[in-house]
Amino acid sequence: MCKKIIFLLTALTSQLALSQTDNLHREQMKAKEMKSFAGKMGAGNINPNTLNYDLQYQRMELTLNPEVNQISGSVTSHFKPSQSISSIYFDFKSSLNVSQVQYHGTDLTFQQLPSREIKIDFPALLQQDIVDSLTIRYSGSPNSFSFSTGNQSGSPTLYTFNQPYGAQDWFPTKQSLNDKIDRMDFKITTPSQYSVAANGKLMSETNLANGQKLTFWRTMYPTAAYLVALSIANFTKYTDTIGNPPFPFVNYVYTATAGNTSSLSDIEWTKQIMTTFENYFGPYPFRNEKYGHMEFGFNWAGLEHQTISSMGAWDKSLIAHELAHQWFGDKVTCGTWNDIWLNEGFATFGEHLANEKLLMNNAQFISYMNGQKNIATASPGGSVYVSDANLGNVSVIFDSRLSYTKAGYLVWMMKWILGDDVFYQALKDYHARPNLAYNYAATSDLKASFLQSTGKDFTEFFNDWLYGQGQPTYTIKWKQAGNQIQFKVAQSQSHSSVSFFEMPLPVKVNGTGGQTAYFALNNTFNNQEFTEAVTFPVASVEFNYERQILERNSTVAQDNTLKVSSVEKEKDIFTLYPNPVKNELYLKGIEETAPYSIHSADGMLLKKGVYQPGKAIVIADLLSGTYIFTVKEQSLKFIKH
Repeated sequence: MCKKIIFLLTALTSQLALSQTDNLHREQMKAKEMKSFAGKMGAGNINPNTLNYDLQYQRMELTLNPEVNQISGSVTSHFKPSQSISSIYFDFKSSLNVSQVQYHGTDLTFQQLPSREIKIDFPALLQQDIVDSLTIRYSGSPNSFSFSTGNQSGSPTLYTFNQPYGAQDWFPTKQSLNDKIDRMDFKITTPSQYSVAANGKLMSETNLANGQKLTFWRTMYPTAAYLVALSIANFTKYTDTIGNPPFPFVNYVYTATAGNTSSLSDIEWTKQIMTTFENYFGPYPFRNEKYGHMEFGFNWAGLEHQTISSMGAWDKSLIAHELAHQWFGDKVTCGTWNDIWLNEGFATFGEHLANEKLLMNNAQFISYMNGQKNIATASPGGSVYVSDANLGNVSVIFDSRLSYTKAGYLVWMMKWILGDDVFYQALKDYHARPNLAYNYAATSDLKASFLQSTGKDFTEFFNDWLYGQGQPTYTIKWKQAGNQIQFKVAQSQSHSSVSFFEMPLPVKVNGTGGQTAYFALNNTFNNQEFTEAVTFPVASVEFNYERQILERNSTVAQDNTLKVSSVEKEKDIFTLYPNPVKNELYLKGIEETAPYSIHSADGMLLKKGVYQPGKAIVIADLLSGTYIFTVKEQSLKFIKH
C-alpha cells in the first residue's frame, strides 16, 4: 500500500531543506490517510464474519457522474463457502441504501448493520466448496474520503482512495487482508464526455443512445480490496508500450498535465525505472494487462492501485515508489497492517534504487542516504512493526519516519548484509514463491523465504531492528601495528528494548598514498576487538562510509594506546589448502561453522558466507589473483589460478 508523498531532491538543495520538504509532504500524506482511516477500523485486520468463504469474482455495474457525489447500480459476487453456511456477510457502509439482494432470480432478506456490514440470509443451507453468486443493488452518496468528487481546470472529477478500509465505503466486498478478489469486472456508465480509468485491461468503450457511455475494464489478477480503484474525468489519454518484451503503458492525465512538458517527461521516465526494476526485482507482475497512471485530486499523494497508480503529482521519486509497490504491496501484499513495512519499506527502497542507478552520482546518493539515515534516527524510540494496540492509530500505522524511512533503511541494511547479487536474487525468489505470489505475506514469510534463498537467518536482525526500537551509537578506536590494524568497537543503544544491535560494520581504511581497504567487522558483542591485515601506512579510518547501516552520532578515533586483549590473541590456528587453488578451497584446523569473508588484495569485500566443516568453499567465480581469506578474525592470503 502507499499514499506516498514526493521526496524532492536535487544536487543543489541542502540536506536540511530536503528533510523539511520530505517531512512536510509526508505529513500532508499522513493527514489524508488519517481522514481515510478514521472510523473504519471495525474488527481490525480481520472481520471474522467474512472468514467462511472465498470471494472469487466481483462485477461492478455502476452509474457514476463526476458532477455528483452519488453512486447507483449493483455488484455481483461469486463466492465459494469454506463450510456450510446459511448466511453471508460483506463489509459495506450502512449509509448507502441497499434496495435488493437477488439470488438465482429471487429476492433475499438482508440487514444493513451499524458495524458497516450487510448480512444476507439464504433460503437453504449452502454447501461447502460449491461456488455460488448473488447481486446487491444499492444507491446513495458515499460522502466519504474514499469516494470523492472534485474539479480540475473547471472540469469535474471523481476518484477513489480505498486504503486502508475505504473500499467498503462504496462497494460491498471483503476488507480483511486474507482473501484477494480473484477476478474483477468494472462496467461503469458515465456521461459520454468523461473517460473512466481502472484496474486491469480496457475491454471496450461503448457510446449509448442517451448521451451516456459504458466503459468496461477487466482484471484477471487477484486484487486486494483496498487496491481496487476508479478515476473519472475529462482525461487526456496517452497509450504507449513499456518493458521488454513490451506491454501496454497507459496514462490518464488532467488537462493541465497534458500541457506540462516537465510532467510528461517524468511520465516518460517511467520506462527507464521499469527497466531497472525488472532487472533487479524480476518481470513486472501484471504485464498481461498494463501499467500506467491515472491522475486524481489529492495533491502530493499517490496510491499504488494495481496495474494503474493514482497520482496527485508527477515526480520521479513518487513514480518509482508507486511502481515498486506493484511487486511489493500489490503482487505480494502485507497480510496485516502490523506488517505495513513489507509494503512501504520495500517501496521506499525502490526510491533508493531509482536514485542510486538513474538519478544521482555516488556523492549525491550518499548525501541522500545520509538524509534518510538522519530522519530514521531522529528519535530514540519507535518500532517499525505496528503493535495490535496501535492498529487504531493512523499516525503510528503510517508513521513517515518508521513505516517509510526507517523501514526502507531496514531493506537497505539487508542488502548490505547479504551483498548485492545474493540480495536481489532473494527478492526475486520472495515474490515468486507459489505460496506468496499474488497473495498476502507476513514478516515470518519474508524471513523464511530469505533463509531458503540465502541461508541467512534474519531472526536476530528483525528482533533488533523491526520489533525493537531505536538505533546504536558506535565508538570505534583504531591503531596500526605493522601490517595490521586493530579496532575496538563499543556500542550504546538509544532505547532499552534492544540490548545490543548485532551488525557487520562497514569500515574503510585510507592509506597515506591513496590506498584503500574495506572491512566488514562482524560486531556481535560490546567492546569487541578486531585485527585486520593492512599492508600500507594508514592515514584515516571511515565508518559507515556509504551509509550502509543505521547509527547516530558515532565516532572514529585513532588510539595508539589500544591493546588487543589476551583473549583476542588466543585464536584457532588454521590453514588453507590447496594454495594456490583453482576452484575449491578447504580449511584445516577449524571444526565448527563460522562466518568467513574473502577480500581482494586491496581490501574490497568480494564474497561472504558460512564455513561448514569438511565442505569446500567454491571460488570458481573469482578471477585469477591474490586474495585475503578471513575467518574467526584471522586472515590468510591465497592465490587463485
